[in-house]
Amino acid sequence: MNSVKNIFNIKDLENLSGIKAHTIRIWEKRYNILEPMRTDTNIRVYDIKNLQKLLNITTLHNFGYKISAISKMPPEKIPVLVKEILSKSSLADHVLNNFKLAMMNFDQSLFLNTYNSLLQDKSFKEIFYDFFLPLLNEIGHLWQTNTITPAHEHFISFLIKQKLASNTEKIQTTPPTKTDRTFVLYLPLNEIHELGLMFLNYELSLNGYKTVYLGESVPLENLRDVKTYFSNITFITYTTVEPNNNEITDYVEELKKHVINDNETRLFLFGRNAQYLDAEILNPNIRVFDSISDFTNKL
Repeated sequence: MNSVKNIFNIKDLENLSGIKAHTIRIWEKRYNILEPMRTDTNIRVYDIKNLQKLLNITTLHNFGYKISAISKMPPEKIPVLVKEILSKSSLADHVLNNFKLAMMNFDQSLFLNTYNSLLQDKSFKEIFYDFFLPLLNEIGHLWQTNTITPAHEHFISFLIKQKLASNTEKIQTTPPTKTDRTFVLYLPLNEIHELGLMFLNYELSLNGYKTVYLGESVPLENLRDVKTYFSNITFITYTTVEPNNNEITDYVEELKKHVINDNETRLFLFGRNAQYLDAEILNPNIRVFDSISDFTNKL
């Protein structure tokens, strides 16, 4: 089982706040802004309250407050001042801190309040591109550096999935206007990272296309079954983990043999492992896209 991470080292604070560890140490030594604990081997570590305080201080500092002035504030005043500032100002530069705090504290209310504040000025599509994608990219870095646990990743990913699903449902209450081709979206067997695929489904629906969303871990034979129900299919898949970079070419070869085997059927591939596909097996019906925006800009 995964334990929830609630103790952080100085590098974790740097990764989460964007403030260099050297600067954090100076702030700590000169202004006593944090209250670290000590391990048995006398190494500084920080709890979730210290992390939250640092993120709030970072927000104030970005708005022009000097560290010397912040350090003299009563501790309870800092989060109140942050809320006042953010209620009067654009959240644009500080949303990621709010979302990261929500993730670290498993704070659904903070996530929803931040999201709803953004909706006052931005569309869901803008929120996804401007904030959710950068957040997801940063989560990847935090995961690689062991700053967050799987529990944190699953929590924030589920909240984003909820927003994707609800916004897609709103669009799909109106019948599609472009029905000459059906887009079938799926993830390969054992692939479960579907946020990118869900957003592609949202974008296609937003642009009036007919979509069929199959979701995660779909066997190849299920794709053959779908072909009996629709013609002019474009299959869209997203490969983050599976098939791995050594297997992706063989996987697409199997698709060419059993699914993408006529002039009407197409395959569009996205995701990290798609970049390892042998270019020699590509043809006009099989394409690899470098990014979601690379595809959606052409819709």
